[in-house]
Amino acid sequence: MKARLLLTSALLMFVQIIPAPMAQVTVDVSKITCEDYFMDKVTFSQYVVMWLNGYYNGKRNNTIIDPDAVKKNEEKVNHYCYEHRETTVMDAVKNVLGFDK
Repeated sequence: MKARLLLTSALLMFVQIIPAPMAQVTVDVSKITCEDYFMDKVTFSQYVVMWLNGYYNGKRNNTIIDPDAVKKNEEKVNHYCYEHRETTVMDAVKNVLGFDK
């Protein structure tokens, strides 16, 4: 009887240790506003920066990453977004950096 109780207790403890599966989340980047971006409402802002960098470089068939340029562009877009919080981040990138022209 004690062995059964011990086994049941151990099983319950093991089940509680297993983390619950997390739901997968998808994000439509074209709908992220500057407000969402600054407040990390959708995801971490660094993820958005890296995604946008890859997206626009991919559209231009550019496979080179220049970390200094990424940082400078991020600062420009951040400044623009700070003053235009209702704008989408993709539109901010287009307006500030001239991408998609």
